[in-house]
Amino acid sequence: MINKIKLEQLSAILDVLKLAEKLKFELRHSWLSNGRQESVAEHTWRMSLMAVLIEPLLEQKVDLARLLKMIIIHDLVEAEAGDVSVLDQIRNPEIKKIKQQNEEKAILRIRELLTASNGQEIYDLFYEFEEKKTFEAKVANAIDKLEVQLQHNHADISTWEEIEYDLSFVIGRHVQFDQTFVMLKDLIEKQASQKLEGAGLNVSEIRNRAIATFS
Repeated sequence: MINKIKLEQLSAILDVLKLAEKLKFELRHSWLSNGRQESVAEHTWRMSLMAVLIEPLLEQKVDLARLLKMIIIHDLVEAEAGDVSVLDQIRNPEIKKIKQQNEEKAILRIRELLTASNGQEIYDLFYEFEEKKTFEAKVANAIDKLEVQLQHNHADISTWEEIEYDLSFVIGRHVQFDQTFVMLKDLIEKQASQKLEGAGLNVSEIRNRAIATFS
């Protein structure tokens, strides 16, 4: 009987792993330094690495295992719902609403697939990340936002859209809960400024516009 239950659990896990494989070719609105478009899986992987590297420097103790689970799970729904760029959501609030609806359906399906295993845990971690109330969720969200900007910094500036110039300077609202993240944000923002200046753009003007538009 025990082996039968375990077989059901393992079969469910294989189903979800098959679904998750799509994240290896689900593309994001980010480019790599070699000119190739980034996949969701690559973004999630580097977020996980950032968590491991930054964890010892945080001012408050974080549950690293829980944090890593949350990071790995937070974009799992995109294997079914697809990735929707932040730019599209800013331009059209209706797109953001549809994205949320599709992701709700996706996480419910994933929970159902994993009923025999740890589906409820996956479901709860997804919404913990979305709500951004716990320390682990705030850390995961900060890493998410910082990794995105870091990847933009690594890519050729020709891949940036104009609105992304401004978005380089509004990450601060996601990191104020921990001084380590504030310091890291400042370093990443400095990289972005240097990249923009190197392209002949007026950084002060862009920063002021960003603060006026998004604050």
